[in-house]
Amino acid sequence: MKGASIVTQWVSAAFIFEHIYGTAFNFYNDKIWDLHISEYTLAFFNTSSYKVLLKKRMNVHFYIYLYQKKSNMAKLQKSIDKRNALIKATIGLVINNGFHATPMSKIAKMAEVSPATIYLYFENKQDLVNKTYIEVKADYTKYAFATFDETMSVEEGFETIWKRIAAFKLKECENAMFLAQCDNAPMIDAPIRQEGIKHLQPLLDLWERGKTEGIIKPISDYLLYAYTITPLSFLMISQNRGDFKLDETHLEEAYQSAWSSIKTSK
Repeated sequence: MKGASIVTQWVSAAFIFEHIYGTAFNFYNDKIWDLHISEYTLAFFNTSSYKVLLKKRMNVHFYIYLYQKKSNMAKLQKSIDKRNALIKATIGLVINNGFHATPMSKIAKMAEVSPATIYLYFENKQDLVNKTYIEVKADYTKYAFATFDETMSVEEGFETIWKRIAAFKLKECENAMFLAQCDNAPMIDAPIRQEGIKHLQPLLDLWERGKTEGIIKPISDYLLYAYTITPLSFLMISQNRGDFKLDETHLEEAYQSAWSSIKTSK
């Protein structure tokens, strides 16, 4: 009878635990919710049998949670990897073939995904190129302004930004060439192009301060960009083709030419 009584206690405890506290282990947003067990409940489960059962029950739910979390993280990482592969394939194909000669089928093949997979992440080819442009532009400007401080003088700030931009264009040739191609061809929608310009705001603000202080010529920002930043794309392409090898001396000369072209004579 004693053995039967213990079995009955275990079964009763399991039933009560399942129906009263089955939802207490709600692992939502990676948080384990508190059980908030009352003193009465703790007294009810104050035998060694019930405590063991509770502990086992908690362990089971915890291991289920860990398994589900690991599975979800693996799925998420796989999804991120596929999207990154599509972005990378788009950059490479647009650089080598141009926008119009880059069909979705080629992008999918290079990214090693099915063509249908692309539409899980992007509406169409235009959407894919637009979003690729914005992401690359964001990486470019993040790198460009990483060491810039608004308390710098106009000249020091411009030199800091210019040399970071030069470093990006020379180190991240594919991304830089993609941006140059997008900026010089009508493949990006106008609103997206304007959004891309916003990423350059620290440089535009610096130029505005320079104009106000009489340090930089009071001309259009487009002209300032054409005089100072656009030549870097030419140098990058020339080096990439093997026509010209940029060294530290050349870069310093290029910077001095850029600064001289926009500073006032005073």
